[in-house]
Amino acid sequence: MIRTTPFYERLDPMNRTGLYGHWSGYLSALKYDMSAKDEYFAIRNSAGLFDTSPLFKYWIRGKDAERFLAGVLTRDIRLCRPGRAQYTVWCDDGGYVLEDGVFFRHSETEFFLTAARPNLGYLADLVGRLDVQIEDVSEDFGVLAVQGPRSRDIVATLTPDVAELPYFGLRQTKIGSAPVTVSRTGYTGDLGFEIYVGTDDAIPVLDAVLEAGAGRGLRPFGEEALLMARIEAGLVLIDVEFGSSRLAFNDHERITPKELGFGWMLRGIEADDRPFIGRNAIRRELAEKTSRWAMVGLLVDWQHYARLYNDAGLIPPKDETPLSYESMLYDDDGNRIGYATSLMYSPMLQRHIAMARVRPDCATLGARVNLEVTINHEYQTVGAEVARLPLFNPSRKTA
Repeated sequence: MIRTTPFYERLDPMNRTGLYGHWSGYLSALKYDMSAKDEYFAIRNSAGLFDTSPLFKYWIRGKDAERFLAGVLTRDIRLCRPGRAQYTVWCDDGGYVLEDGVFFRHSETEFFLTAARPNLGYLADLVGRLDVQIEDVSEDFGVLAVQGPRSRDIVATLTPDVAELPYFGLRQTKIGSAPVTVSRTGYTGDLGFEIYVGTDDAIPVLDAVLEAGAGRGLRPFGEEALLMARIEAGLVLIDVEFGSSRLAFNDHERITPKELGFGWMLRGIEADDRPFIGRNAIRRELAEKTSRWAMVGLLVDWQHYARLYNDAGLIPPKDETPLSYESMLYDDDGNRIGYATSLMYSPMLQRHIAMARVRPDCATLGARVNLEVTINHEYQTVGAEVARLPLFNPSRKTA
């Protein structure tokens, strides 16, 4: 059965393309206008509105909630204080990533989780005798992401107490008469906010956001523009940068937090007071330096790229649509050293960029690699430079 989000009845008339994808059983707009690039520039230059309601949502409550999550999550949830949010992953016993999500800590004993995949059964099976209750409230809330340099002005017009909200902070407040939770989070790598509202109040809150955004360049955007922004921001996507280890056939389809670029999540792993799932395997990986991959950004040599196409009698394509397949990477001797997971032409950076996995010995910043491209039905390679993620990182995101 195809479902629609709480905002669908208002947003659907704005969708001039009629193009939708399926996200967790919900209709999700691919783009509202003929050009996803126009929607993308709203995110980067003014403000964009994205309906992220299909995320799975769970309340995790109880006297032992913190203790429970500290034993499950790779990142130390104990460092997340009430009124803050935390992005994290959780792993299997082998230290391979199962999934990722964002935890919102409302109090000492109340946490709210959003994730792209269902996790109720997995988490419930781990509770044991702890005083923890997990409730699936996925259909009880709509979620609006307001993203871009004018997002603060728009949201603060509706609820001024979020004007000073810090990066990854959250606040329970009201828009009109509707109780909402506003967090300074998002999936675009830009200044942005997310508004969590009860299903019954979804349309009035959306109307208020649209009214506040009038004259400020606010426009809805779909999945295509979102994927463009997230690659520039170096934000991983399940089934693209990684797959859940529970669905993998072999270890080639699995990845560890360190290999995924999340070594920063592992601070404090040597302490013995938090034996989370996968800890022993991850500690061995770090101690023995057995990581197979390093996650990096790539900046394609635009002059080399243009020359290859010009020499072939072609106009160099500059397509902002991310490729749907992996692009192999080689060293100067032709040895395969990794692959790009997400490759696109960045409208903001005006060059081809990628998120990629490379062998750790090839991950030095500034190192040259050779990216496989197909020209006139033949495989060729174009030079690229290893760079630090994120490739687009405006100061306003955290300011």
